Amino acid sequence: MRTEKTTQNRLEGSPVTLRTITEEQKRQYDTEGYLIVKGLFSPDDLKEIEKTFEAISHQFIPGHFEPDLSGNDVDPLKRYPRVMHPHRFNETAKKYMIHPPVMDVLRDLYGEEPLAAQSMFYFKPPGSRGQALHQDNFYLKVEPGNCIAAWTAVDAADEENGGLLVVPKTNDHEIVCPDKADEKESFTVHYVKPPKESKVVPAIMDKGDVLFFNGNLIHGSYRNKSKDRFRRAFICHYANASAERISHYYRPLYRADGTEVMLEENPDGGPCGVEFAPYGAH
Repeated sequence: MRTEKTTQNRLEGSPVTLRTITEEQKRQYDTEGYLIVKGLFSPDDLKEIEKTFEAISHQFIPGHFEPDLSGNDVDPLKRYPRVMHPHRFNETAKKYMIHPPVMDVLRDLYGEEPLAAQSMFYFKPPGSRGQALHQDNFYLKVEPGNCIAAWTAVDAADEENGGLLVVPKTNDHEIVCPDKADEKESFTVHYVKPPKESKVVPAIMDKGDVLFFNGNLIHGSYRNKSKDRFRRAFICHYANASAERISHYYRPLYRADGTEVMLEENPDGGPCGVEFAPYGAH
């Protein structure tokens, strides 16, 4: 049974009624910077997502999915690279980017309407590299406010198959200019060193669970060390409706009803003084 509780909107300070998550869940998100919500995607939802991206995995879609289909490359990420912005060419991806149960949780976390900015799909086959620790809003540059990621486990995710790693309580850690990552272990080049007193912890997830996390939270993933387990994930990023600017790579955005919103382009180079190319996930 859905209960309604009153809490405070972090951006505005005004009372907000929680409709989907509990006060305890909201407190965890505000304090730790992340929250796992169980079973937001049904078995039928997951089957549709799996079928859709299995079909995409055999295609070459310029600018979105560019695999090496020759079978000659030893790097598994050459055969199964990330799918970028699938909502721009696939209606199923767009449908699940604005999946009502996800949007309901985001509404509670933001205390206002969410706007969908990005979708991605990761196959992460056995042996593939992870992604070094980083911060999402370094790339999205949502202002005022922040981005939130909704990371959906299409396969169960754990330490062996390269599930997500988070650094709790770094949601209040300022966005910093990253160092260079170890490219033998990370498919991207950026690395953000966590604070000395912090710990990196695994986010253990079952199929259909969704991990929500703040755009400042330091997070990443390790290599998929399993022999035969993929770690597929459908990952979307969102902005608060009161935001005015976002990096141009993430426009247009979408309301819960699927209509477009065009925020101003954020030209701010951030802590490095330059703008970086589109963000890829973990």
